[in-house]
Amino acid sequence: MWASDGWIVTKRNLIKMKRSPDMLLFAVLQPIMFVLLFSQVYGGSIAVKGTDYTQYLMAGIFGQTVVFGSTFSGSAMAQDLKAGIIDRFRTLPMSPSAVLIGRTNSDLVLNAISVLIMMATGLVVGWRVNATVPSFLAGVGLLLLFSYAFSWVMALLGMTVKTPEAINNASFMVLFPLTFISNAFVQSSNLPGPLQVFADWNPVSALVHAARKLFGNLGSAPVPDAWPIEHAVGTVLIGALVMLVIFVPLCIRKFASISSR
Repeated sequence: MWASDGWIVTKRNLIKMKRSPDMLLFAVLQPIMFVLLFSQVYGGSIAVKGTDYTQYLMAGIFGQTVVFGSTFSGSAMAQDLKAGIIDRFRTLPMSPSAVLIGRTNSDLVLNAISVLIMMATGLVVGWRVNATVPSFLAGVGLLLLFSYAFSWVMALLGMTVKTPEAINNASFMVLFPLTFISNAFVQSSNLPGPLQVFADWNPVSALVHAARKLFGNLGSAPVPDAWPIEHAVGTVLIGALVMLVIFVPLCIRKFASISSR
């Protein structure tokens, strides 16, 4: 059955992660560097109307962390294809979708650990949650839901590229515009015309704004007059559902095509 097979592959990936602690270490070092860089180095030079910059920043770091963390699904799939692990799975009496489910599930766990570490780092530099416990948990759940859905996009990309080395360049061409041309680090109103429109309709901007709202970090900062930002939580939920509906079948079809070669 796909569910039990998926759990077995998830467990295999988590054990592999446990035996490679450097994977987790490097996964969280980069976001920690961004927290310290923007809060301690650039924070005094970046003004945000209506709120303290550290409060504004952390949701952007959380959003960037889960989006970047989703690339592990792509790189791991590309590496497994190169190493021949997929060929070994083909010989086993298991559901083909189990490999993909196990991969995305284990990366969800990695992202959850990364977010927790980021929150601890944020508390050290002065970030605080100014919301109820249910609202806080909803914010964490929204971040992880988006990361899980986006990991299926990256998994498809990982099965499409020819080499594991290519996945890094291919993914960053997508991730850098999504994370940096957004409201993650600066208000979109400070961006020039076309970039402001892109930022306001960027799904990562909706994710970050929803996290700020649910964590109580908005203060009295002005909200852009754009539908995805005004309805940020709904936008993220709809976006995650659309990604799952589209990319889960595409990934399974692509995996079946690769496995039949």
